[in-house]
Amino acid sequence: MSKDDQTNPEVDSANPEPEAVVDAVEPEATEPAAELSEVDSLKAQLEAAQQELADTKEQALRTVADAQNTQRRAEAEVDKARKFALEKFASELLVVSDNLERAIDAADQENEALKPLLEGVELTQKSLIAALEKFKVEQVDPSGEPFDPQLHQAMSMVENPDVEPNTVIHVMQKGYTLNGRLLRPAMVMVSKAASTSVDEQA
Repeated sequence: MSKDDQTNPEVDSANPEPEAVVDAVEPEATEPAAELSEVDSLKAQLEAAQQELADTKEQALRTVADAQNTQRRAEAEVDKARKFALEKFASELLVVSDNLERAIDAADQENEALKPLLEGVELTQKSLIAALEKFKVEQVDPSGEPFDPQLHQAMSMVENPDVEPNTVIHVMQKGYTLNGRLLRPAMVMVSKAASTSVDEQA
């Protein structure tokens, strides 16, 4: 056997096979990858937890807002009921006030014998109006004012050159409001523009 064919044990032991070297290095290379995978997993869990927290906070805010809106609506309904609970009762009293006013208008003002009775009726009518005003029932007496369809009911229209068109020239029956809301419109007579004659048009 030649020297070249002989194997040197020392050289062989100092130089292991290349495959062995690769095998020894591979476990070290996989450790960073495993750590990265774990970090990504923790990140995903953190993001999921943050999203869940945000959703919970949003739901809590919505719940609080809904509760506040419900409370406000309930308070508004109670306030409305309190303000307008007297609506029907007040409407009935208006009929009494109207009758007293008609009696005063129809009475003979010159009859001395009726004057004490007339004064008593006037006092009663004023007391009734004052009592209604305490509960925010107020008169609508628009004589001389522009016609307002929100507050007035036009019973007739009459030509009147002395006033602007659509002016209330006579109140047939006073109107009333309750806490600012119309309880009964005032029945009125309204002025209109004078019609132009055929000769004037020609």
